[in-house]
Amino acid sequence: MTDRTYDEGCIAAHALDLIGDRWALLVVREMMLGPRRFGALRAGIPGVSANVLTQRLQGLIASGVVEAVDLPTPASVRQYRLTASGLALWPVLRELCLWGARQPGHDPSLFISPVSLMLSLRATCATHRAGPHRVAFQIGDERFTVITAPNAVTVAQGADPSATLIFRGTTNALAAAIYGPMPLHQTVGGLVTLQGDLVEGQAFVDLFALAP
Repeated sequence: MTDRTYDEGCIAAHALDLIGDRWALLVVREMMLGPRRFGALRAGIPGVSANVLTQRLQGLIASGVVEAVDLPTPASVRQYRLTASGLALWPVLRELCLWGARQPGHDPSLFISPVSLMLSLRATCATHRAGPHRVAFQIGDERFTVITAPNAVTVAQGADPSATLIFRGTTNALAAAIYGPMPLHQTVGGLVTLQGDLVEGQAFVDLFALAP
């Protein structure tokens, strides 16, 4: 991926040669739910400069993790998406999420991208006690759908018109409503709004926790 290498035969070191540069896994994270334009990637990772993001994309493309796709006219824009190799990094991201949630020092008031919030739901859902829920999230211009069922959860870009619950708000406010200690009826109505049945909304939120 870069001129830097651990120069070891260890397969873990080989993996880090490919995706171990700073920002690389966060770039992968932002594409885990679907293709993203360069501007959307920067918005999801505000700490990375345009030059460094370009370098990381070039490296991830060279390593076969990402591919660039030029949309035809009238769009005429370039998108970046994960290859099968890139999508196979989801278990790595999932375990990092779960491991990080158990470590001290996490500051939930810092920036959270919409995609990272959705992936946290995918990682932390207690599917063994999940009921059937079809939930839409509207975060600024971003739209997502979370569908749960017994022993299953799916998270996708785009709003499902058949969703029975619709959450709207900023990522940090939504994260506090979902993972915080307060019941849902005390958190909706301000920075977070809920369209749908409050009892079902609470049952859905109760499926998620940062700690076991």
